[in-house]
Amino acid sequence: MSDPTPDTHRAVSLTRLDRGAFRITNAAGGSIDVGVSDTDFTPVELLLAALAGCAAINVEELTSRRAEPTSFDVLSEGHKVRDETGGRMTDLRLLFDAVFPEGEAGDAARAILPRVVAQTHDRICTVSRTVGLGSDVAYEIAPDAP
Repeated sequence: MSDPTPDTHRAVSLTRLDRGAFRITNAAGGSIDVGVSDTDFTPVELLLAALAGCAAINVEELTSRRAEPTSFDVLSEGHKVRDETGGRMTDLRLLFDAVFPEGEAGDAARAILPRVVAQTHDRICTVSRTVGLGSDVAYEIAPDAP
């Protein structure tokens, strides 16, 4: 594992609330619940949300410098499969549906959209690049508390 520094380290904590119900909290105090109930986000949905959120933040930031979108939606999807290697997601896809106003500014935003989406995929979005390039995940057990 690489040596993390304060500038690069990111973390969230997860706390059990009830059977199959957990709360994830970030350093800023934001939280989201995850679990197995009908209304909770599942971990797989959070992965899809992270892919969409990371890409959308980058694409929206760069295109909205030209024109404010009249609508901006991203569909994040894939297939959950189980095979001899275990469970995983395949065929991950982000579908951007961005509409910009008529006129010169909207034309400029539409013109850069394909390039910005490609740059986001190729080098900007940390989440999709981590998934695409692969990163080992260490599973460890905390030592017993005194």
